[in-house]
Amino acid sequence: MSPRKIFSTAVLVAALLIGVRGAAYADMSKTVISAFRGQLVVSKQELPEGKNDKDTIAKIKKEKLTQLVGEAQEEVTYWNFHYTAFLSKTGSSKLKLEFYADGKRFVADKTLDGIDPKSSVLSGDISINEDEGLAKGKTYVVKLVAGKNTVVATTSLLMK
Repeated sequence: MSPRKIFSTAVLVAALLIGVRGAAYADMSKTVISAFRGQLVVSKQELPEGKNDKDTIAKIKKEKLTQLVGEAQEEVTYWNFHYTAFLSKTGSSKLKLEFYADGKRFVADKTLDGIDPKSSVLSGDISINEDEGLAKGKTYVVKLVAGKNTVVATTSLLMK
């Protein structure tokens, strides 16, 4: 194998690993998944598990955030959060997290690669900042989108 081919293969493997690492898959019961289907749950960390489905659902509701406090780094505010998406439709290996001001005007997005198209629950960590289009004090509708315009999960977030 030529050095060029080895390098190309190494770059491809690294890209695949980085893409998969950004998206972890949660293992939850059908009852819990059904209770949150179509919702994007934003939290500070991974969602807790309860003793049973009812307890798990209650704990998830308690952990769900509706606002995020940003961190100033130099002159830019960053928002870091954990998300768990309970997909209303599976089948995509690439999804996009889109932020809409006033629920209508697109302002920012994050692409999620390496998604298991069979998984109905997706979980991972996101960091987004003002330079990417968000602003402090604004409320955004956050949509997880498959393909052109198929929304598979959504939530609303106030960025503080």
